Amino acid sequence: MKKILIYLFVLLISVGFSKVHANFNIKARTAILQDFLSGKILYEKDADREIFPASMTKIMTAIVTFDLLKKKELTLDDKFIVSENAWRLSESGYSSMFIMIGDEISVENLLRGIIVSSGNDACVALAEGIAGSEEEFATIMNEKAEEIGMANTNFSNSSGINSPDNISTVRDILLMSNYLIKNYPEYYKYFKEKEFTWDRTGGDPITQGNRNPLLYKNIGADGIKTGYLAYEKYSLASSIKRKKRRLIAVGSGFASKNDRSKQSLKLLTWGLTKFETIKIAEKNQTFANIDVWQGKKNKIGVYLNKDIYKTIPKAKKKYLKVKIAYEGPIAAPINKNEIVAKLKIFFKDEDIGTHDLLASENIKKQNIISRLITSINFLIWGDV
Repeated sequence: MKKILIYLFVLLISVGFSKVHANFNIKARTAILQDFLSGKILYEKDADREIFPASMTKIMTAIVTFDLLKKKELTLDDKFIVSENAWRLSESGYSSMFIMIGDEISVENLLRGIIVSSGNDACVALAEGIAGSEEEFATIMNEKAEEIGMANTNFSNSSGINSPDNISTVRDILLMSNYLIKNYPEYYKYFKEKEFTWDRTGGDPITQGNRNPLLYKNIGADGIKTGYLAYEKYSLASSIKRKKRRLIAVGSGFASKNDRSKQSLKLLTWGLTKFETIKIAEKNQTFANIDVWQGKKNKIGVYLNKDIYKTIPKAKKKYLKVKIAYEGPIAAPINKNEIVAKLKIFFKDEDIGTHDLLASENIKKQNIISRLITSINFLIWGDV
């Protein structure tokens, strides 16, 4: 057997990523930009610097709730009673949904009060309703953060209000945002709502607009969450979708609301205009056919168990090479879903991705006479 490399196609693409953003910068203390489909980080600026995530914390509060909804341990119509502890936040000058002590509020309204109105009072009401106390809810938040891989994050409350122990990084907030969009498409819709009206007890209904400034621009923004603390200044986790492409950006330490809007838009627009995302392979579809040795079939289809995307710069052109590598021909018997080859993707001469190729079917070994004939043909003709 010999190692075989099959060159499938060559695409003209750009030079290294570092050159593309060598002269690009945004006015934020720390920031990061990612292509959602490929997972490629397109830009980062001090992305592992510790930050106070402020109201971006509420993304995790929503995720914990969405988990329970998905497991059917909670419904959107379930109601929680507002405690004095939750109500006090609506009276303390923080962003609020303006709930009242004793109100019975549905999970869906609390979620909208958190996501759209950025209500700290709604966070506490939901946390207490789910876990009994905000402290216990924070424990669940941290367990989820660990599961997601947020290695530099600790949540001490459900809303992100001032706490020296409520810390994260923009890289971790990006991980959390990516997880949210990927795992809860049925609930992510709340993050693009531009306003929420709460028919409060003892007063006229209150309509509050979403604080995400990008939702009001015609750029395809559909989330996700703003933040502000006096020390941290302004922050924003944002996402835009254009056709099938999605970008996620997180920035913190913007000097003003105006900078938060303009600089986030600048970062997302740059990502759209300087890069493109190419679909290399489609999940569970035959990618290629490779040779089989002494099997009842002499070819077998191979596939990938996930979609493969690569994001590439649009600037100066070089080559993207996609190859299949395997020790072949592949000897029968072969089991369906067995790893039989590797898909290798190169940018210039650098390996930028290696993925398993799986057998699409079972192939039995030939009987002894057929194997003998195959061996003789190979010796004479060099063919399987």
